[in-house]
Amino acid sequence: MEITIKESESKGYAIAKEDGKTAGKMTYSKFSTSNIIIDHTEVEPEFKGQDVGKRLLIKIVEMARESELNILPLCPFAKAMFEKMSEIQDVLKK
Repeated sequence: MEITIKESESKGYAIAKEDGKTAGKMTYSKFSTSNIIIDHTEVEPEFKGQDVGKRLLIKIVEMARESELNILPLCPFAKAMFEKMSEIQDVLKK
């Protein structure tokens, strides 16, 4: 599965594709020079149970670390994953 990040001036998203088909997408907004808000996660029904959402989140966390950004997870899925996964909490907005 290939996961890429696309960004514009104030928004961005991670998209997962497999064999040319979109498996899922996680969107975020930039609300300052050092913070982003993850606001939505969507996984296509045929890819449910394959950790697509988790992979999307990990990709955004990696990007946040490289860019020295903090993440505010407003999306219920992302918020739940941050609560479960201590290894990604270093980028969590405090």
